[in-house]
Amino acid sequence: MSEIEMDTTKALQRIVLVDDHPIVRDGLKQMIEQDPALQVCGEAGSADEALVVVDAQHPDLILVDVFLEGINGIELTKMLCERDPLACVLVLSMHDETLYAERAVRAGARGYVMKQEASRTILEAIHAVMRGDLYVSDAIRASLDDISSTEGLVDLATIPGRLSTRELGVFQAIGEGLDRNHIADTLGISIKTVETHRANIKYKLNLGSATALVANAKAWVRQMQQV
Repeated sequence: MSEIEMDTTKALQRIVLVDDHPIVRDGLKQMIEQDPALQVCGEAGSADEALVVVDAQHPDLILVDVFLEGINGIELTKMLCERDPLACVLVLSMHDETLYAERAVRAGARGYVMKQEASRTILEAIHAVMRGDLYVSDAIRASLDDISSTEGLVDLATIPGRLSTRELGVFQAIGEGLDRNHIADTLGISIKTVETHRANIKYKLNLGSATALVANAKAWVRQMQQV
């Protein structure tokens, strides 16, 4: 019995909440912890506090509000992703996504969701970004895809020579639409190793975002299938 409980605890996905309103953080925490797979492991009311808490907790996900006192959530997202390319950030806001979603993703966020959405939608967004998916509306996704298709593609023919054999395997799996858990299972490596390879691939190919990484990986897989 105790072993089962220990395994369940280890499986929990740990989340840090960043919002300058304590009552909002309390509500989010109650909602999130209704999901047995999720646990709030830290809270912060400002960007400075968030950096300290994230460094201490190493969460699986950081849920960030757009508007914070001092440094805003978009800038905080950029800082978090510059400090740790593996950081998983979901931006939560009261403001329409047409105003901030694209900026958030360009800063490194893996998704953007409105506070007004139903609890199940917010939880769906949390699980989606932790799987490695991008969580935005179809309209914003199309806009980001257009940008990636015109500005973000590298010379696909050079990719095999720029990546190691294992990195190339991870790159191909990303292009085939596998999430990090399936990539880890398929290649027999840990999820942390998958994330390390993702970060190395982005660096070697000079890709500034997860969106650009996925766009290039999909383009490369399509090219391979045509050969």
